[in-house]
Amino acid sequence: MKMDRRPRTPREKYGEELRLRRIAAGMTQEALSEIVVCSPTLISHWEAGRRLPRPDDAVRIDQALGTDGFFARWLEDLESKFADYFAVVAELEPHATEIQQYSISLIPGLLQTEAYARAVFEAYSPIHRADLDERVVNRMARARILDDPLKPVVWTLLDEAALRRPVGGPQVMAEQLRRIADLVEARRLRLHVLPFAAGAHALMESMMTLMTFEDAAPIAYIEGFRVGHLLDDPSLVRASQSAYALALSEAATRRESLALIRAIAEEYEHGQQ
Repeated sequence: MKMDRRPRTPREKYGEELRLRRIAAGMTQEALSEIVVCSPTLISHWEAGRRLPRPDDAVRIDQALGTDGFFARWLEDLESKFADYFAVVAELEPHATEIQQYSISLIPGLLQTEAYARAVFEAYSPIHRADLDERVVNRMARARILDDPLKPVVWTLLDEAALRRPVGGPQVMAEQLRRIADLVEARRLRLHVLPFAAGAHALMESMMTLMTFEDAAPIAYIEGFRVGHLLDDPSLVRASQSAYALALSEAATRRESLALIRAIAEEYEHGQQ
């Protein structure tokens, strides 16, 4: 996303205003980052509208720029539809040129069918029906980035456990796996499966998402139970990319992975799981 056009979304407008106020104050991104106590890369993400500052960051921005609470108040109107720990990833996904994701025990949100997503949310905790419906709608909305046939390029590395765990029951799993297989055959998704036979591998300990952008540094995101950590330190991002590459080297080929997905879908369909 380039800043040589007018901002369109509320978040882009927020970022553009931040950029203009910073320049008017005679500050570089590096100078502002030192006061806010963050990386210059994070400032660039805010100004491009890819991410929003946290409330305490917005307070420090106002203090640094002398804007009398302007950015902190505006931030209250831009709350995310997603959990706080995941909101940053949802904000960045539409701007990524490439997404590489790894999942241990469930299908990643971008690839989930509505029935599969509903079963996942129901398993997390008791949720009011209206809240459940809203979460499912939000998750399905995220997947619309796959409607573009060219970008982002999406790589998915799945542990075989994610295919074997019958989330929502056999029919839901059959539908879910066929959805993934269809994306692979349409060349919209690059899929590789890490079979049980691969044994130990570099990503055994956590879920991971890597994202690259046209005009910003790459990031890595590590997720656990109700917690997520965004990594933008270059050394940590490189380490994450290396771990992904190592795990990918242990995976089945694209053709083998597609065949396995189709075979397991058939097993679910005919009650053999």
